[in-house]
Amino acid sequence: MESKDVEPPFFPPPVLSTRWWSPDTVAIVTGANKGIGFALVKRLAESGLTVILTARDEARGLKAFQSLAAEGLHVHFSLLDVSDPDSIQTFASWFQHSFRKLDILVNNAGVSFNNINENSVEHAEEVIKTNYYGPKMLIEALLPMFRRSSSVSRILNISSRLGLLNKLKNPNIKEILLDEEKLSKDRIDRIVSMFLENVKTGTWKNQGWPEIWTDYAVSKLALNAYSRVLARRYKGCGLSVNCFCPGFTQTAMTGGKGNHTADAAASIGTRLALLPPEELPTGKFYLGFSPQVYSKL
Repeated sequence: MESKDVEPPFFPPPVLSTRWWSPDTVAIVTGANKGIGFALVKRLAESGLTVILTARDEARGLKAFQSLAAEGLHVHFSLLDVSDPDSIQTFASWFQHSFRKLDILVNNAGVSFNNINENSVEHAEEVIKTNYYGPKMLIEALLPMFRRSSSVSRILNISSRLGLLNKLKNPNIKEILLDEEKLSKDRIDRIVSMFLENVKTGTWKNQGWPEIWTDYAVSKLALNAYSRVLARRYKGCGLSVNCFCPGFTQTAMTGGKGNHTADAAASIGTRLALLPPEELPTGKFYLGFSPQVYSKL
């Protein structure tokens, strides 16, 4: 939902001594050979979980995995390109055979082709495919494997404040996304298709889409909305779905610029992923490094 002028109070993540997990608790982190994804894998593994590091580049993924394994951390590696449906199915089959049950999925993989001071939609299809359709396909492939135990399985989608509804100027699209009762995967997909069609016809600039990093923002807008649909569907059924915006972080996507390091962002992301079951919400949007949390996506 759109943020208001007065935000709900910030609920700080708990200290990690509130331990509900064990070495049998399994987490997957996508896009994890570098940056925030790599830091998330390291922190989760240091906390005592079994973590699967995934990457679309095998050589880079193996190098990242080996550096963590050398530290004695309980990490596994698997090739996964979330923009490729075949890669997702191969990974899901491997995971089911190797681990069977899943507790935590962190969808971190993402791309953007915009520079800090640039806005281009030249690669809009690839951005949407990787940042929205990829996480959605992966979640749906893994849904049967979530443990749904008393500890509550959880999905944490790494998102962006650029995808919040207050960045959207088109009142008709905003109305669709605000209609919580009717919001569905099909409606979200139609909005995404509309954006891609606007890109093809060159009319996207005057259709009320987000003005900064437009294709990336639309991909996160769709991911936030899909997370909201999932959160509503599985509320009370042992699966929590939340989003986390790490803010302006020093990563390859930002050209190394940012207000904080990937490790600092991963510290907050890890705490959110490990919230105690009794404190675990669903349908929330967490804004890193800010004294606020949006009450709904």
